[in-house]
Amino acid sequence: MTPQAHKRSRLTTRLVAAAAALLLGGGGTALIAAGASADGAGQDGPGQRGGPVAAAATVSCPDVGDRLRQVPRGARLPVSRGLAALDRQVATAYEKMTTGGSGTDTVLRQLRQQREKTIGAMADAIGRSAPRPDALLNMSGCRMKPTGRPISVGGPGQDQSQAPDQGQGPDQGQGQGQDGGQANDGGQDGNGGQGQGANGQDDGGQQQGGGQLPPVGGPSPDDFADIRSQQPNAQQPPQGDGASTGTFVSECGTNKEGHFNSDNVIVTPGVSNGAHHTHDYVGNDSTDAFSTDQSLAAAGTTCGNGDLSTYYWPVLRALDGTSEHKPGAGHDGNVGSVLTPSSVKLTYSGSQDGDVTAMPRFLRIITGDAKAFTNGPANANASWSCTGFEDRQLKDKYPICPNGSDVVRTFNFQSCWDGQNTDSANHRTHVAFAQQDGSCPAGFRAVPQLQEKITYDVPNGQQFAVDSFPEQLHKPVTDHGDFINVMPDRLMAEAVRCINSGRDCR
Repeated sequence: MTPQAHKRSRLTTRLVAAAAALLLGGGGTALIAAGASADGAGQDGPGQRGGPVAAAATVSCPDVGDRLRQVPRGARLPVSRGLAALDRQVATAYEKMTTGGSGTDTVLRQLRQQREKTIGAMADAIGRSAPRPDALLNMSGCRMKPTGRPISVGGPGQDQSQAPDQGQGPDQGQGQGQDGGQANDGGQDGNGGQGQGANGQDDGGQQQGGGQLPPVGGPSPDDFADIRSQQPNAQQPPQGDGASTGTFVSECGTNKEGHFNSDNVIVTPGVSNGAHHTHDYVGNDSTDAFSTDQSLAAAGTTCGNGDLSTYYWPVLRALDGTSEHKPGAGHDGNVGSVLTPSSVKLTYSGSQDGDVTAMPRFLRIITGDAKAFTNGPANANASWSCTGFEDRQLKDKYPICPNGSDVVRTFNFQSCWDGQNTDSANHRTHVAFAQQDGSCPAGFRAVPQLQEKITYDVPNGQQFAVDSFPEQLHKPVTDHGDFINVMPDRLMAEAVRCINSGRDCR
């Protein structure tokens, strides 16, 4: 085991021990960001017994990957390794702060130095065959982002409950973008809203996601809301006269085969544990960090119709105090038992504005943002609900579902393609969402829109959370889905015919 793995293992042990103490009503010391301001000290929240209170904080860094605009072929592996290293550096800095090993200023200074070196190496690799993106170096500096939630730091015998959200305003931190302009490093931090907290009761006196304090590091009780407190907000877009109204469904199972890894083949290909959280896969049965177009095309699939595409998303975990000491799990701060979906539905649909054209084979799409808590909501696309209540969608809360209702995650992917590229340097600019009237932006064409809908039978009273980078605190707003189209051309052509002719096919 590497020294880094040993450190992550010790962090996980502390997290699990703290969580166990909380769940058992003990007085384990809360782990909070060292150097965070004492916000609201002396003001007891529900369940607190006085004692000092400090505002929890996390590490917020400009997202270098989102600012990439050109990565020549020869620079792809060095850039991939650099992006993975940046994520590892931030996670290590967050670990140092939460365990109190070093002061905030010292950790941030060391982090900046590490990032300058890594970003410089990435810029050098790009600059060997393209203009060197020197502006990326302006993104080396990081800062602390308050979460807006005071945490009790009392000793044994004192409650460690978190006080209510103090209404932290939008995060306005700025980082220099590649184009020389400023990149907003903040935006809404996903804490807002007045939805019912995790202690809301359902009709039977049971709770989903409530009644227990979460492990230190997230999520917070304020990250949960009773789905019934949300007003209906899901609206179907109007259909134009020429809308393509058919659907095509791929039935690919629920990953009972156990295809998991912590790789990130789209963002950090060629790097093991590039995601630092565990992904759940259906479809293509060979996907990992080292997959190529050729290996994906030659693989098997769990889809009954021969669809070789790869569909994946971060696992959902029951926060039951268990931990696997391996990459993507305990070593990266993701604890709890992995929940197997009760169903996975993969549906392709049409355009409000007219016919769709075929997706190119090996098209890669990411929807949502794994770093939305610190990046802000610009690319966030999380959507949480409960069966029987899907006219109500939560963007920055986990749902508390009534008895007999399952948790639902929904990912609606971009449905406009630039007509040329199967990927882009930041993995976003080659695709786009349709505009409000259903049309694609200039220069883009409509392709079938993929929707991934995953449901889970979460036991009443059981808290849960999506896997995330440690500093993202397992916020629901960080949920995201990934897709690589590997449908055989004939199958994609069949899907397009079904959609454009208004038929429902599978």
